[in-house]
Amino acid sequence: MQNFEKLGVFYLGKEYDVDSKTVKEDLVLLKSKDLTTHAVIIGMTGSGKTGLGIGIIEEAMIDNIPVIAIDPKGDMGNLALTFPKLRGEDFRPWINLQEASNKGLSADEYAESQADLWRKGLSDWGQDGTRIEKLRNEADVKIYTPGGSAGIGVSVLKSFNAPTQAIIDDKESYRDRISVTTISLLSLIGIEADPFKSREYILISNILEYNWNSGKNLGLPELINAIQKPPMDKVGVMDLESFYPSKDRLSLAMMLNNLLASPGFEAWLEGEALDVNRFFYDESGKPQVSIFSIAHLSESERMFFVTMLLNEVLSWVRSQPGTGSLRAILYMDELFGYLPPTANPPSKSPLLTLLKQARAYGLGLVLSTQNPVDLDYKALSNAGTWFIGRLQTERDKERVLAGLEGAAAGGKFDKSRTEQILAGIGQRVFYLHSVHEDEPIIFNTRWVLSYLAGPLTKNQINALPSNNIVHKAVTDSTEPVSIKSARNLSTINQDMSHENELTSAAPILPPQIKQVYIPAKLGNGGRIVYTPSVIGMADVLYSNTKHKVSVSQSYTMLTPIHDGPVALDWSESETLDIGIHELDSNPLEGLSFEGYPAAATNAKNYDAWKRLLTQYIRTNMSLKLLSCPGLKVISEYGEDERDFRIRLQHLAHEKRDEDLEAMKKKYASKIQTLTNRKQRAEQAVEKQSSKATQRKMDAAVSAGSAILGALLGRKSISSTSVSKIGTAVKSTSRALKSGEGIEQARELLESIEVQLEELLLELEQQLSEISDHYDVMKEQLEEIEIRAISENIAIHLVGLAWVPYKKGDTA
Repeated sequence: MQNFEKLGVFYLGKEYDVDSKTVKEDLVLLKSKDLTTHAVIIGMTGSGKTGLGIGIIEEAMIDNIPVIAIDPKGDMGNLALTFPKLRGEDFRPWINLQEASNKGLSADEYAESQADLWRKGLSDWGQDGTRIEKLRNEADVKIYTPGGSAGIGVSVLKSFNAPTQAIIDDKESYRDRISVTTISLLSLIGIEADPFKSREYILISNILEYNWNSGKNLGLPELINAIQKPPMDKVGVMDLESFYPSKDRLSLAMMLNNLLASPGFEAWLEGEALDVNRFFYDESGKPQVSIFSIAHLSESERMFFVTMLLNEVLSWVRSQPGTGSLRAILYMDELFGYLPPTANPPSKSPLLTLLKQARAYGLGLVLSTQNPVDLDYKALSNAGTWFIGRLQTERDKERVLAGLEGAAAGGKFDKSRTEQILAGIGQRVFYLHSVHEDEPIIFNTRWVLSYLAGPLTKNQINALPSNNIVHKAVTDSTEPVSIKSARNLSTINQDMSHENELTSAAPILPPQIKQVYIPAKLGNGGRIVYTPSVIGMADVLYSNTKHKVSVSQSYTMLTPIHDGPVALDWSESETLDIGIHELDSNPLEGLSFEGYPAAATNAKNYDAWKRLLTQYIRTNMSLKLLSCPGLKVISEYGEDERDFRIRLQHLAHEKRDEDLEAMKKKYASKIQTLTNRKQRAEQAVEKQSSKATQRKMDAAVSAGSAILGALLGRKSISSTSVSKIGTAVKSTSRALKSGEGIEQARELLESIEVQLEELLLELEQQLSEISDHYDVMKEQLEEIEIRAISENIAIHLVGLAWVPYKKGDTA
């Protein structure tokens, strides 16, 4: 395989000659960053658009680009069928038994024939099992089936989570989020809501806004209750009962309750949370492909889920820093119905916003359809890359040509020539129009690495190794954090002899001893008492000039008190997520107090414990960060290894793209110099016979176009082009020798040949270095430990803290 892996290009196929209907040897490589301006794939059934889409996703996987794929038909699950050893037994569980029977073959025989077919197909396109193995190593594939049980579940309706503060602060984004969520929910119960006329829409959107402004998440049961008893008395200037009487609100609540109680609806409440970051990257930060198979859903359920997912993708996009490199891909295998030209389904708003805004954050949309007529081509004019396959009707061609013309506004577009090309396109052949290229390209798609078995059955999806995941339910505790965090402390103190020495009031201690109370909530059952601990609160500055680190951290630490020679040991402490202003200065009424060791009454002890706390922080509470030596980047405070690796991957892509751009500029001037010398040689060639001249001119053009194509165009890093240059140079040399009396020109061209060969060796070496340098997934991270000095440790409080706990709790 040509050496372009990890260099930010996707191998799509080879150029295709429409007139002779033959495949050329020139590879078609698409720069990954070109997809930040989005892409559209259009072709009728059987055109090969699914294969092209799968090929693009495979290239993204190899390049460590994560993908979310929305799959209405069930074909994209084939991405999980990758068999590096290409054995018949690997294909056996996934073959179509009916096709085997039709061909008069046993299942084993047919599986072996499929393995042979894939082995030959890959070989014809310069690929083999090694590249399949590479694909499998770089990214995992997961198949989700929202509202179903075949694949991994998605908990969509369990909670309508409040958006981030950044979205709330962005008024336009916030309104879109409320609107899309409300319309999507109402669509599930058959209500087509008008934001200006629908009482249902206005009521639910107000309930969502009220709760989200308070930072509250809403589950469907809570929403149903809120509809019956809304948190507001007025809607606009009208009182609630006049606007939407309680009787009518009960009807709406009943409709949603029926939805909640319907058979099979629990599938919408089970599975993984709707978290785009977790769909793009696994637990270790490795990129993955998350396929959402929705073929089993009704139209209203598909619309609901797609809209909710698009909403979450939009929120994720807005949380990312800006970039010019491709960060992730959102792929839709059938756009029909989600982006119509006139109607406004719930999915249209987030799609339009993503088409306009996502490119600035590195998310590329790849939208595919076999229904080219009923699409909003004005919206699709935001797409910079178009793949047009075989079309079915003249009407389809007219609509696509109009869309292409709109996308090419201000650029070159030959409508009549394009129409002729589209008329002659066959299976797996596509017309590629890109705003990033001067001319369109006709190409034949490469053989995909994944086995195209067709739509996977429920049992097949369930049998995929990546989907055999046990989901553990996460239950939310209703206990206050302070009580849970203090359990171990209370248990330790229960070992003391003071456990049963309960009093109804806090002890009277010397005024130098500060007494504080950890907040507690009542009403959860059980008897709550206060137990004594020592609290230490400090601000620490971690500073390191070498690593350019300056981080401030606040600590709140609770430590049990003991009788005996060592009354307190800070190594036994637990940290609490609570600030000094959140502490209570008075106890709650009705709570009892446990006894305390005598050491807690001596004010001088607290001065000693303060000094020990400073020493403990300096010695034991260092700041630990991660370092990536290759990129010379250090993790940020609070950034775990997973998030750090995710950031490193995209940073590597950005730096790689910058290096390739710099290399392009570097070689452009050298090419210009060689081209000028070539032109002088051509002038000498023109004096010879017309036949010799023609041969020399053809060869010179061949050399020039190959060089320019290799360094400045689409194939700037294709080793196919590198080999073309060598061939072209030798052709030029042979052609020149066919003339007479051109010794001077031949010497000049021979000099050019030497320089070209040196240039190519230099180019290949740099490309190899770039490929190796930016493969950060394989790099070992190093840990950096930064300790605070005493002068940077500020102790704000060391005192006696009364910690609430439920009597009878155990650790």
